[in-house]
Amino acid sequence: QVQLVESGGGLVQTGGSLRLSCAASGSTLSIDGMGWYRQAPGRQRDLVAAITGGGSTNYADSVKGRFTISRDNAKNTVYLLMNRLKPEDTAVYYCHGEVVVNSFLRQDAWGPGTQVTVSS
Repeated sequence: QVQLVESGGGLVQTGGSLRLSCAASGSTLSIDGMGWYRQAPGRQRDLVAAITGGGSTNYADSVKGRFTISRDNAKNTVYLLMNRLKPEDTAVYYCHGEVVVNSFLRQDAWGPGTQVTVSS
């Protein structure tokens, strides 16, 4: 089993920066890709950024050039550095991990979420 816990959320002014962290515990060797999703009130949960086990990254168009995802496999931690934050970045941010159960089955692991609020 894999547990994910986010930290680093908070209140920041427009143009400011935050760094989110997601620490994984449990069967961490089974984690392949990791990522960050966000969900604003009344909206669906959307992908923000993802990073594969090999380090390839993928970003939502709305955050390209402002957000950077990285991972430290030795610490079982994935980070999201968010720069030039905008009010529309306000949401609950969730850490996601892709857990390899076996050759045929992968499961999703989610953290409880951390609130990011950007004031205008």
